[in-house]
Amino acid sequence: MLTAVEREIKASLEDSMKHCMKLRTAWALLLLGATVVPAWAQLEFAQQKNCLGCHAVDKRVLGPAYKDIAAKYAGQPDALDKLTQKVRKGGSGVWGILPMPANTQLSDAEARQLVRWILSLK
Repeated sequence: MLTAVEREIKASLEDSMKHCMKLRTAWALLLLGATVVPAWAQLEFAQQKNCLGCHAVDKRVLGPAYKDIAAKYAGQPDALDKLTQKVRKGGSGVWGILPMPANTQLSDAEARQLVRWILSLK
């Protein structure tokens, strides 16, 4: 049986733990919110980086539609890294004979951001 002081300490610890969990949740939501960018902003970013000269979200232009890319690589754990490198260094042979040129004007972070958005499309 707990003494009055032990019960008070226990109650105080439980309150502290609840407060700590709320803070952790708040931080997690804040960090998640900081990394989520609206789809229209991503499309605008792709346009600014001249990606839409060869791609569109839902139809083939010179290169495949972004939705087709997302479907092809869905569920592949290395897709983000693999496609980020293809965006930066270029590639050929996966979607036909027309090669994709290197996009050296994009930083790794920018390329990753674009690929993450493309892979999120349904």
